[in-house]
Amino acid sequence: MIGAGLMLLAVGGLDLARKRLSGARLGVVLVVLGAALLPLAAWAGAAAWWFAAIAVAAGWAAVTSTREPTRWGLWPAALLAVVVAVAVALIGVRDGQGPLERIWPIDSPLGVVSLDLAIALAGALVFLVESGNVIVRASLRGGVVAAEAANELKGGRIIGPLERVLVFALTLTGAFTLLAAVLAAKGIVRFPEISRDHDGGDRAEYFLVGSLVSWVVALGAAFLIWWGTAA
Repeated sequence: MIGAGLMLLAVGGLDLARKRLSGARLGVVLVVLGAALLPLAAWAGAAAWWFAAIAVAAGWAAVTSTREPTRWGLWPAALLAVVVAVAVALIGVRDGQGPLERIWPIDSPLGVVSLDLAIALAGALVFLVESGNVIVRASLRGGVVAAEAANELKGGRIIGPLERVLVFALTLTGAFTLLAAVLAAKGIVRFPEISRDHDGGDRAEYFLVGSLVSWVVALGAAFLIWWGTAA
């Protein structure tokens, strides 16, 4: 589970930084990010997974974009999901979690939260913020989305991350009734805009496809945490 957490932290952190950076400066950010994650990985007894996390983040940055869809579509997201799932399958919550485990406060209002679980949760949350937008944008590439729909519903770039974090948290805590209410509320709020759609149906398609992909990303992250703790 520590491997999955470090990978998601690296990818999510890099996506947050490259919203405003590109080119050589992005390489500098990757180096700085790697330097920041190295002590955490070492103290958690997972230095080997640090190399995997940096490699995955570099590969992700090479085939995705935070500004516009790329020709790779959803394939990078699918491959990342496979790699992270394999990491969880190989190592769940470890019995020994490195030197940092000795000072880690495992008690919390939500119960016992091990170091591995805390890193996985942090990685999932960071990933959901901007990397989730990258995946949603990839699903709307080409002719699926009209420029008018993207401009008029651009509030989704802010709503999306908040929605994913809510779906993630409510799923993990088992608040499924509240989760259903949140998803229904989004449809109600967006209904006036969608109802003014033209014959092309661009706004409705943008909303439906984007929302479904966003929810799948959040639910997938929640399933990853559940699977890792259940293993």
